[in-house]
Amino acid sequence: MKKYIVLLFVLFLIACSNSRKQNVITLLQDWEGREVRFPNHPVFTIQGRDTVNFQIEDKCKIITYVDSTGCTSCKLKFSEWKELMNTIDSLRPDSVQFLFFFFPKRGTEIYQSLLADRFKYPVCIDEEDSLNKLNSFPSDMAFQTFLLDKDNKVKAIGNPVHNPKIKELYMKILMGEETTGTNEGINLMTEVSIDSTSLYLGNFDWEKEQKVVFTLKNTGDNTLVIDAVSTSCGCTKVEYDKEPVRPGGSVDLHVSYKAEHPEHFNKTITVYCNTKASPLLLKIMGNAE
Repeated sequence: MKKYIVLLFVLFLIACSNSRKQNVITLLQDWEGREVRFPNHPVFTIQGRDTVNFQIEDKCKIITYVDSTGCTSCKLKFSEWKELMNTIDSLRPDSVQFLFFFFPKRGTEIYQSLLADRFKYPVCIDEEDSLNKLNSFPSDMAFQTFLLDKDNKVKAIGNPVHNPKIKELYMKILMGEETTGTNEGINLMTEVSIDSTSLYLGNFDWEKEQKVVFTLKNTGDNTLVIDAVSTSCGCTKVEYDKEPVRPGGSVDLHVSYKAEHPEHFNKTITVYCNTKASPLLLKIMGNAE
């Protein structure tokens, strides 16, 4: 199977409008089989402090690049990375290398996140942005993580800790399973109604946790199955009943938000389910004073 088929498969797993699809196709074609180049002698550290002897090896790799644009803590999600690394290592011990390159606008934010999440895997704080200068990565955060073969050539693109469908794709490739994009195992489609897709929490003390509920009602003819729910930031958590929802039934998404500091916020909850509109995008907004 051509590598482009694997890359194209990602196109149908990410949230993008019709107007954006052609740009995504062009991007995927451009990165098909491209070799990712690494700077000479990159320096890796543990939690941004202790330099370690960490060599880039001749094996499959998952490389993620985080630039200085936007909310750095929202992009990092170290706890999710630890979970993914443990899962892959349990299935394919010592066969996949993880590479983290950070080009921080404020280095302290990276260090604080590394310490807070107890992330002790080697990372490269690339203050000169040398990796990006060598490769000219896409500006879209969704396309700044890559699955590489042992020759550093791109097999798939997308962030597996931000999108559970990308994670599923990565796992299939790493386990040698077919990724033809067939409909086998896909749930029958249904329809969902939501009273409101965005909720305003108003002004509140930033130290006090806020809670809201989104209700999804199954208005279609088939069972509603929520495959996964992800959030744009670690400060936002979601709990819900994992049982399938019969036609006419509903499920509540209990969303909690705990600010890390005073801020105006606009956070996104992404719901992956068996509807044509999937993924569903929900928002919470407000002012943590």
